[in-house]
Amino acid sequence: MQALIELLAGFIALLATAALAQFGVDLNAAPRPDREVHRVSDCPEAPTKALITAPRSNEC
Repeated sequence: MQALIELLAGFIALLATAALAQFGVDLNAAPRPDREVHRVSDCPEAPTKALITAPRSNEC
């Protein structure tokens, strides 16, 4: 009797897993790595007293 109950419980678990997999649910998914933080710096300002001015680009 105990084996029959375990067999039924396993079959129900198998059906539940198959049903949840249809919606993209994965109970054994690997944990996602933490996000990395990248610090950026502003572009250095051009000198204010320049005799010759060159066209300025938006890139640093």
